[in-house]
Amino acid sequence: MTRACIVGYAHTPFGKLEDPDTESLMARVSGAALEHAGITPDKVDGIFVGVMNSGFQKQDFQGALVAMADERLAYVPAMRVENACATGSAAIYTALDFIESGRGRIALVVGAEKMTAKPTAEVGDILLNASYRKEEADIEGGFAGQFGRIAQNYFQRYGDRSEELAMIAAKNHANGVGNPYAQMRKDLGFDFCNTVSEKNPRVAGPLRRTDCSLVSDGAAALVLADEEIARDLSRAIAFRARTHRNDILAMSRRDPTAFEGGRRAWAGSLADAEMTLDDLDFVETHDCFTIAEMIEYEIMGLAKPGEGYKVVREGITRKDGRLPVNPSGGLKAKGHPIGATGVSMHVLSAMQLLGEAGDMQVKDAAVAGIFNMGGVAVANYCSILERLK
Repeated sequence: MTRACIVGYAHTPFGKLEDPDTESLMARVSGAALEHAGITPDKVDGIFVGVMNSGFQKQDFQGALVAMADERLAYVPAMRVENACATGSAAIYTALDFIESGRGRIALVVGAEKMTAKPTAEVGDILLNASYRKEEADIEGGFAGQFGRIAQNYFQRYGDRSEELAMIAAKNHANGVGNPYAQMRKDLGFDFCNTVSEKNPRVAGPLRRTDCSLVSDGAAALVLADEEIARDLSRAIAFRARTHRNDILAMSRRDPTAFEGGRRAWAGSLADAEMTLDDLDFVETHDCFTIAEMIEYEIMGLAKPGEGYKVVREGITRKDGRLPVNPSGGLKAKGHPIGATGVSMHVLSAMQLLGEAGDMQVKDAAVAGIFNMGGVAVANYCSILERLK
């Protein structure tokens, strides 16, 4: 089986952008990614678009929108993929399957979301479409309410870890200062993140505003090619392993603090890569809420269940720690435009491995781990990337 590689990429800033829709956002990155890869549109065999939408805008049929910006792509097979907050990674994995099955040799992957045009309350309701509405539609605060409940359950079982959550938020905001694409490039500091105030109120359960990722617009794109083509291009980042595992959608049918599907995704990728966490130089993980990042320390194997706080206290995941986590600032500082997030995580990891990450750069980064999840750890994607050239 042929192996697919990242050979080019592009990324918009994340935040409240003037772009009116995903069509505009995707146009900003699709041509730029092809140019970065040194690939002309006539060489593209497939287009894979990740957009959740689910009510953010009336226009759908998003896979067809990429060619609106460049009619040379009009006859290229194109499709849209959706898998909640893991939509971007789902689009990437679909493109990888396309190449590795031999159906095509070059694929363009584009992830985008336009969220800020909707009122905050409506955004919260749209995001609840990624939960089990039959049981969870009335949760106050939308997904923040979901993760507020998870934090409460975690604290009841393992003790109050509000300070450690504030330390995670402060770490990621400090890292985000160096990310030119980040929505919030400000070092908020531990004291601000740890203090409930008018500017940092409680949002849901024990979670404060600084524990929650941002509502964002943005897009990111990747060009993927089979290894033979990739080796003749300027850059090649290979997927040493990639694993997708799901879990039950309804929270009532599983332990909400276990993230079992995510644990299986991490275990699968590390096994396939024949690696341990010690072989990774950094991780980009899905910190939609700080409690998620803490639990993700546990499922990746940095700590036992309930002991993620030790990882925080020991500074293991700081940029200068043993395993830097979210040197980009993560979703917490960078922003979280749903369909773009998984693609962005892979773009920023590729930049690290190529030594092109600027102020985000982790010294001598050679192997990256990426964890992107949809819903409350329902759709779980774990990639391990390495540089070929």
